[in-house]
Amino acid sequence: MSPPINRDVEHLSRLRDHHARHRTWPSYARLGEIVGLRAKSAVLKLLCRLEEAGYLERSPDGDWRPTDRFFERPLADLSVRAGLAESLDDDSCHPTLIDTLLVKTPSRTVLVPVRGDSMRDAGIHDGDLVVVERGAVANSGDLVVAEVDGEFTLKTLIREEGGWALHPANPDYPVLRPRRALSLLGVVTGLIRRYGTP
Repeated sequence: MSPPINRDVEHLSRLRDHHARHRTWPSYARLGEIVGLRAKSAVLKLLCRLEEAGYLERSPDGDWRPTDRFFERPLADLSVRAGLAESLDDDSCHPTLIDTLLVKTPSRTVLVPVRGDSMRDAGIHDGDLVVVERGAVANSGDLVVAEVDGEFTLKTLIREEGGWALHPANPDYPVLRPRRALSLLGVVTGLIRRYGTP
């Protein structure tokens, strides 16, 4: 008699998809429906295996909850060409958290929606989200979210002879030179864009 097939990877994928859709952890009964296990003992064994693998943990109250590893996504070692096609192997991927790529200091990081096209030529478009680290030291040439004369804007900070200025990345917009005050919300450290229907 052959040993039972381990379908934990498939079960984990279903749990990840469920959590992404509903943002909650299912009950035992619902969990069994999601992964296709009828016996409560089989569900418990699955949870224990996922805990041992580092995808789940118990809260102080004894409830199951996902760990950071549960939210890891495959990151390919191979960069994709924007020209000729290149094969991509599952073996060339390793897991990572998106936060580790975009967020250095969570307590100081905020996502800011972009409106307008003044940074179009920098590849930042209306509807994008910029990842902003508040309180970070800004240098000339950094992308920043700043308040200039009472208005918030996203621009490139440039040191000029007469002081600081905010430069757009679209020739249809003027360079902003503060008449009264310029203060920085933070430095842009990343960009998020979704394609297709949410």
